[in-house]
This record gives sequence, C-alpha cells and structure tokens, in this order.
Amino acid sequence: MLKQRIITALILAPLALGGVFFLPPQQFSWFIGAVIALGAWEWSNLSGYAAQWQRIIYAIFVVVLLTVITPASVLPVLWVAAGWWVLALLLVLSYPASKASWNSGPLKLVLGLLVLVPAWVGLVQMKLHADSWILIMFLLFLVWGADVGAYFSGKYLGRHKLAPQVSPKKTWEGVAGGLAVVALVAYIASPYLPFASVWQLMLVSFLVALVSVLGDLSESMFKRERGIKDSSQLLPGHGGILDRIDSLTAAVPVFTLALVLLAGNS
Repeated sequence: MLKQRIITALILAPLALGGVFFLPPQQFSWFIGAVIALGAWEWSNLSGYAAQWQRIIYAIFVVVLLTVITPASVLPVLWVAAGWWVLALLLVLSYPASKASWNSGPLKLVLGLLVLVPAWVGLVQMKLHADSWILIMFLLFLVWGADVGAYFSGKYLGRHKLAPQVSPKKTWEGVAGGLAVVALVAYIASPYLPFASVWQLMLVSFLVALVSVLGDLSESMFKRERGIKDSSQLLPGHGGILDRIDSLTAAVPVFTLALVLLAGNS
C-alpha cells in the first residue's frame, strides 16, 4: 500500500505542478475540468447512481455546465459556494439526523454541482491573476499544511473528537495543530501575496483552513451514508479523485472569494 501511494504521488505531483506553472489559462481550465469530470464520475456513485452510463452522463453534464460559466457569473458562483459550505457545516454537525434532509439521489447530484463547479471556477479565476502561480501554490501549501499539522497533533495530542459520527479519528487538537501550521505558512508567504496586511491574510488563511476541514468531513459524511471507504480506486493507494481533492473543493472557492473581495483580481 505504501509503495502504491508513493508511486502514485510521484506521478501525480509533476502533473499537478506542471499544470500550475506551465499551462496557459485556457489549457489550465481544460486540465482542471478533466479533474472535475472525474470527480463528478465518482460523485454520481456517492449519490447512489453506480451504473457506468449514469456516472458518465453526470460527468458530461458537469463538463457542459462548466462551458457555460461566464466572467459575469464567477462572483455569484463563489457566493453560492460560500452559502453551501455554511449549510454543509450545519449538516455535518447535525449528522446523522440531518440525512433526512439530503439523503436522496437527485438532491445529492445537485449538491455535487455545488461542490465541484465552484472549485473549477475558483481555480480558473486564480489562474487569471497576475500572481497566479504564487496564489495557487500558497493555497495548496495551506491545505496540505492544515492536513499535516492536524494529522500529527491529532495523533499525539488528540483527545476531544471533532465530529465522531462523521469521522471518528478527527479531533479538536488536530484542528488546532493544523491552524498552527497554517499560521506559519501564511506568515512566511505574506510578503508575496496581494493582501493588505499579514493579519488580514492570517484571518483568511484560518477561515480557508477550517473550511478545508469541512470539505473533508462533508465527503466523509456522504461516503459513510453510501457505505464506502473510498470514492473510487482510480488512484492506487490513494482511493479516488474526491478523496484527494475534498479539502480543496471547499478551500478553493472560499479563498478565491476572499481574494476577489479583499485583494482584487489583478
């Protein structure tokens, strides 16, 4: 398993970094669109539609939806995503009681659009920024830092469960450790990012990190209800695409919205 994880990571990392650094905006949007399409293919199964033709149709529908996004719709899409993650917080905190309000196949397909489409919109919008590669790499390090900090602090200090009905291993101590790493990442990166002050960036970073945890928890909630451990087996040793990007699907639109509102887009 460890060997598979390492081999897969060694293949995926150059592809992801190459896309960030070398692809122009149009090709980058296609690259991210392909990732989102695979995520949609997996989300169809999470929604209870396991037949290949159903999964493919949903993936195609999501891709078609991406093609009709216009510059004028970017901000509304990001605001809708922000609203969704507030609602997702309530659903996660009240699970399993909350499942009565969302546990139907068609509704889960709609919720998948709220997860996947804004993530694509946010990344494409960031790619248009003058400092695109810095912003995207910062966001990746932010999410990875929160995850790594949470893992180690949770493993050695974790006592108080965060959401035991959804993800029994996550703890409040883990969240605190993740935020400590996030604070360090934000402080180091602050001179290179277009925010008014280090404190403004710190607040945005904390918010994004917390939302990234919510992205992880919400996917765990859907998987738990579906009765599966991984969203698919596309990535040997890592599970599925959604298992790798669940935190990012939440973090990307929130960070991009903060970027647009607080720092502009040029």
